[in-house]
Amino acid sequence: MVKPFVPQLVYVEPRALEYPLGRELVDKFQGMGIEIRETTSHNQVRNLPGENDFQKYRNAKSTLVVGIRKTLKFDTSKPSAEYAIPFATGCMGHCHYCYLQTTMGSKPYIRTYVNTEEIFDAAEKYMRDRAPEFTRFEASCTSDIVGIDHLTHTLKRAIEYFGKSTYGKLRFVTKFAHVDHLLDAEHNGRTRFRFSINDDYVIKYFEPGTSRLAERIEAAVKVAEAGYPLGFIVAPIYLHEGWQEGYPEMLERLADALPSSAKKDLTFELIQHRFTQPAKRVIEKNYPMTKLELDESKRKWKWGRYGIGKYVYKDEEQEEIKDVLKSTIHKLFPKATIEYFT
Repeated sequence: MVKPFVPQLVYVEPRALEYPLGRELVDKFQGMGIEIRETTSHNQVRNLPGENDFQKYRNAKSTLVVGIRKTLKFDTSKPSAEYAIPFATGCMGHCHYCYLQTTMGSKPYIRTYVNTEEIFDAAEKYMRDRAPEFTRFEASCTSDIVGIDHLTHTLKRAIEYFGKSTYGKLRFVTKFAHVDHLLDAEHNGRTRFRFSINDDYVIKYFEPGTSRLAERIEAAVKVAEAGYPLGFIVAPIYLHEGWQEGYPEMLERLADALPSSAKKDLTFELIQHRFTQPAKRVIEKNYPMTKLELDESKRKWKWGRYGIGKYVYKDEEQEEIKDVLKSTIHKLFPKATIEYFT
């Protein structure tokens, strides 16, 4: 059982104390006896403890920075949503394959932003511009917001904010099972709660620091019973010995557990494992003992976004992945929507 995240060290921007949530969090962490330091900016956190890069990386992943989100221009978040709404950055999980290792670079610490009303006001402008069409917002694409929300309740506020909106919808994805405080949120069906799931082999060897599959499924049942629209991301689909049995077994466990009411409007996003040369270098530096297969000769090279090539599975392997997973999902969840990404 993975316990809810508690930071070992907290940094605070002075301006964060001008906001109620900033003061609330500082009071909370002081009461918990956690060391609090000041930083001029959430982008300028220095002097993290550790004698080498390996130690500093791990200490950063247990460090929380309480700051202000200054940039209120939202990034696009296709294809999952129109925009990414930024409540947090960084993740406490240690998934070996995670793209955040390259995008976060030298700043792997976790940041939470306390100027939530300003973020909501910015979202309101985006919704007005697109009305009467719905605008979907993906919460914290560069984080696992559920992993810190038991401390901040920012996500819960966002769920209730969009629950009252006319043209807004919220969605997010998590590998954590700490959802109890979100079950009574007044979501009004406008938030899709998605869980990232994988077979036991991938979770055991490549997703340390996250909730186990059984815990995620148990949490998904709670979320379904609370009336949330539900979705699952199967990512990365990783070819290992026994994967043809591991993934169907995972989906069967999910089907056995979910109430029938949840199966009427399920979404599945299937994303195969891929990597880039920069990602491989960072992964091998941060997790030198990883079992993750990163052999370019076993892959097909493909142009990725932003002009960086990536290594994906070969065509025949991709076809087998699609056949195994799609046929299993169609059998177990005939009404589900499936998207597949390479």
